[in-house]
Amino acid sequence: MVDERGLPRAQWEPLVRELARLGPPELERRWEAARRLIHENGVTYNVYGDPRGMDRPWELDPYPLVLAPEEWAGLRDGLAQRARLINAVLADVYGTQQLLCDGLLPAELVFAHPSYLRPCVGAAANAASLQIYAADVARAPDGQWWVLADRTQAPSGAGYALENRLVLSRILPEAFRDSRVERLAGFFQRLRDTLRALAPQHRDNPRVALLTPGPYNETYFEHAYLARYLGFTLVEGGDLTVRDRCVYLKTLGGLEPVDVILRRVDDGFCDPLSLRSDSSLGVAGLVHAVRAGNVAVANALGSGLAESPALLAFLPGLCRALLGEELLLPSVATWWCGQDDALGYVEEHLEELVVKPAFPGAGLEPAFGARLSRAERESLVAALRARPYAYVAQEQVALSTAPVWSPEGIRARHLVLRSYVAAGVDPESWEAMPGGLTRVSSAPDSLVVSMQRGGGSKDTWVCCEQTPSHLTLLRPPGAAIELTRGGAELPSRVADNLFWLGRYVERVEGAARLARASIARISGDSPESDTALPALLDALARSGATEESSARDGRELLALLFDNDSPRSIRVTLAAIHQLAFALRDQISLDTWRVLSELQQDAAGSSAASWSLSAARDVLNRMIVRLSAWSGLTMESMTRTLGWRFADMGRRMERGTWVATLLAACLVESDEDEPARLEAMLEVAESAITYRRRYRGELQAVPALDLLLCDETNPRSLVFQLAALEQHLSHLRDAGAGAERTLDERLALGALTRVRVADVAELCQVYAGKRLKLAELLTRTLGDLPALSDALTRSYLSHAGEARRIEHF
Repeated sequence: MVDERGLPRAQWEPLVRELARLGPPELERRWEAARRLIHENGVTYNVYGDPRGMDRPWELDPYPLVLAPEEWAGLRDGLAQRARLINAVLADVYGTQQLLCDGLLPAELVFAHPSYLRPCVGAAANAASLQIYAADVARAPDGQWWVLADRTQAPSGAGYALENRLVLSRILPEAFRDSRVERLAGFFQRLRDTLRALAPQHRDNPRVALLTPGPYNETYFEHAYLARYLGFTLVEGGDLTVRDRCVYLKTLGGLEPVDVILRRVDDGFCDPLSLRSDSSLGVAGLVHAVRAGNVAVANALGSGLAESPALLAFLPGLCRALLGEELLLPSVATWWCGQDDALGYVEEHLEELVVKPAFPGAGLEPAFGARLSRAERESLVAALRARPYAYVAQEQVALSTAPVWSPEGIRARHLVLRSYVAAGVDPESWEAMPGGLTRVSSAPDSLVVSMQRGGGSKDTWVCCEQTPSHLTLLRPPGAAIELTRGGAELPSRVADNLFWLGRYVERVEGAARLARASIARISGDSPESDTALPALLDALARSGATEESSARDGRELLALLFDNDSPRSIRVTLAAIHQLAFALRDQISLDTWRVLSELQQDAAGSSAASWSLSAARDVLNRMIVRLSAWSGLTMESMTRTLGWRFADMGRRMERGTWVATLLAACLVESDEDEPARLEAMLEVAESAITYRRRYRGELQAVPALDLLLCDETNPRSLVFQLAALEQHLSHLRDAGAGAERTLDERLALGALTRVRVADVAELCQVYAGKRLKLAELLTRTLGDLPALSDALTRSYLSHAGEARRIEHF
């Protein structure tokens, strides 16, 4: 920021003036607004093992890194040349392999590399391997930029750089304008156009998908953010399928062809059929589709090979051989230990070097020679001599610093800049993002610059001499927007997640209501004492919330309900709800996320063994209230698209199962304790007030059964759930389908019809102490609902059979 005299450098002067004008109080106020903006936008970076969980807010510093035009010009040209060079190296290694034949590249660095994918040899020989390239660069104290690492297979951070820009330009608009900062939109437009031009078919309107490992990946926010910004479809491996060596997206409307995949999944995990068989992140058959030329993958499979730090030692010679040029942007001094002279140098100068594995992902931490004890040094030398080709040594670079904000004032931190370059339609044409993602160390004495280890980020401002372009990919204010009310393009995975979110929420509510009534009777708070308790415990066991129905002690019941090992216990189901809600962050509102997040915290805070019965009732009461809030948000806030229909079908299916189970536990048996069971049944089904208002007299089986089985005005009745399911399925039905109903429609209509035509008085007739006809009807219904769920999955979610298109809903 300052020169050797302590004065601001020229490119920093507009920012310094603006900061002085604002003063600390105003800057603090604006920075608080920025933090709120980051939180409201859901900008997160998932740090594994972080006590704040998987929702760790993105760390952004309010002071940008400012680069002068002439400094950026040299960096830009060097990055573009480096991208061309690495592209040529990858094309040769997966093509003619002339570099290996000529001895310009050691065979050990290629064939021993885990990211050298033999099934991809020849697939990328005539095509560009890279469409986006990134390099981690650092500036030495003399101002020279050095490349620390190349990022070639799935470079991350470009989306965070864009988000940083949006936040900083909003809180420091005057300084941003006066500094004449170059815009980022041109880079993303080039990237989008390049990816669309890769499409082997459907070139007029290609479908580009961004393949993400899923919501628990550390940079999942960026994946969703870039997909929205670039207009791509965000997909996981399970959303795609390969048929006849073509890639398709599984949507509710059927299988849709995919032309280009921008992957954020590492090389080996992209195809469990041809690459790593233990991967669940990729698409089986993807390599075959690529080799057939039916889909393009960016960056090309196998491009992770170029991320080996050992390659840095050979780039100057490779640049002269392949491009006929000298390398413009030098790499940090690197020695590959597979060469005898390099190994000798490393052993002699070990205290001055950092030793790293030659192949990323080897699981070895960098070893700083100056920090090693004598025994550790001897052990490292022995490892180098045993497998020299597996190690590289690099000079320990002195990183320059930049100002960061702290409560105590401005502080200096070491920085590393990740810069990005996008290919053009012409493989020799590259455009650099003017700026990039600057990362800073967490402490002044730390040279480790990593977001995973507590570092922060900065926006990067590249100043220009003229007025910067105002190009943007965001829709300009007032521009015409094409109206749409579609929904059939919803990925089947999203519909599946919404379906099970509805089921799990309803499952927890049913178990919570049964548990609350049971605890009231165990503690003696209910006037019916414990005569209805066996039926309630039986209903809990039948629904799977507990594994047995014999719990008579309150603590024993709580232990069963909140068991971490039981697959359908309340605590385990709440954890599943939280996982689904996290995966659906881009589909649900912030209020809905808060409700579901707080719901999971209710049961996760402490062990159920430490609860009193009174505390347990309080937890269950809060849980039921929050579940009711979720139901209200779902009914009143979600648009009636296919996503809402699948969420509601999940609710109706689970509630229908729960009501049928409750009726079977409370009404099939007929004895002197039946009035207590009827009272408990109406209580947990939220129908006691309705019953008393209609039938002021004593409790009887026929009116109680009619209210919970056949009353279509009661949202808690079984027939209400079946009617809703039948209505949803009729909306999903193909407008052009024939007269014959499908399996899921037949199951729903059959179950609904049986309940509608049932004679309640006949169902309540007792034979040898049991209502056998009622038991038969409930057993049939409890068999139809799981069958309906399976049929629905086969028809719309798994695409195992012939797809049916959805034309209207």
